[in-house]
Amino acid sequence: MAKRMFLMLLVAAAVIGGLGYFKLRQVQAAVKAGTSFQPPPEAITTIVAKEETWPSTLNVVGTMAAIHGVTVSADLPGTVDQIKFDSGKWVQAGEVLVELDTRQERAQLAAMEAQRDLTKINYNRMQQLVNEGVISRSDYDKATADQKAADANAAEVRATIARKTIRAPFSGVLGIRQVNQGQYLAAGSAIVPLQSLNPIYVNFGVPQQMLGSIQAGRGVRITSDDLPGRIFAGRVNAIDSVVDQTTRNIQVQATLANPDGKLRPGMFVQVEVGVGEKKSVIPLPASAISYAPFGDSVYVVTDMQSPKGQTYRGVRQQFVKVEGARGDQVGVVSGLKPGDEVVTSGVFKLRNGAAVSVNNKVQPANSPAPKPEDN
Repeated sequence: MAKRMFLMLLVAAAVIGGLGYFKLRQVQAAVKAGTSFQPPPEAITTIVAKEETWPSTLNVVGTMAAIHGVTVSADLPGTVDQIKFDSGKWVQAGEVLVELDTRQERAQLAAMEAQRDLTKINYNRMQQLVNEGVISRSDYDKATADQKAADANAAEVRATIARKTIRAPFSGVLGIRQVNQGQYLAAGSAIVPLQSLNPIYVNFGVPQQMLGSIQAGRGVRITSDDLPGRIFAGRVNAIDSVVDQTTRNIQVQATLANPDGKLRPGMFVQVEVGVGEKKSVIPLPASAISYAPFGDSVYVVTDMQSPKGQTYRGVRQQFVKVEGARGDQVGVVSGLKPGDEVVTSGVFKLRNGAAVSVNNKVQPANSPAPKPEDN
């Protein structure tokens, strides 16, 4: 019995040992295969770096502002008698917008004019009598004063009537009407916004260190995401006299033509202003740049060698300095040289030495002046 048990244990140990040996050989083969495994090349697109000359520009966000912009309001209290404008329409300077009720003032004017006529007749009579020596000089002086007072009273009422006829102070585009016929208006009550849109201002801030590069007369280019494909040109006309203590920016104002009124006060726009001489850059699609806190970089395609001495197409990470942008392009001012083949898409999945496969059938956008289609 003991001999039989011993043989069974011996056979079991042999089986377990054989299985262990077989598994060990499997693990050794897997490790050997892992050390020699090469991942498949990553599919990318590339572009050959070319040098171009760009003007030195600063891109900032600006706000549109009307050269003349007011909210037309009532000068004197009164009831709206007539509204002579439509919301959103163009008006000329001096055009009547609203007339307030002036029936009481016109009645007062009639009484004042009658009093003025009477004092004038009395003055003429007194003038003749004083020449004849019938009345004293003091009576004549009183008649003269009465005539002037009557003229002044009538002129005051006429001025009140004129002030209750509210006119456009300048030519421009009206906003939305804020009054109704028959409504009582207190002095200063808003009636309608009025903005002069052509030409128009754009206000923007630039860092204080750029102050020496910004001068009156320098050209600016204005674009807006709301007006794709449109570029507005203007010139700097004023620079503020103080620097903002919070942002350390200084405000700059430029004037530009706006013939069709597409730019409206309050709109946010992108402002490109020249700040120096032209510079040489290598323009790349924005998708080629890998941004990181420790520095911006691109991947350059080159011939590389594997540990076994085999040659393959791979990439190396190259740190670059970028400065300025135009449309889909970003300008690289250092870190690359003309002729370098730079990865333009797929950079997020690359690492130093990674094998790549170039397929340029579909390229990312790379236009300095893109014109996106309307949705």
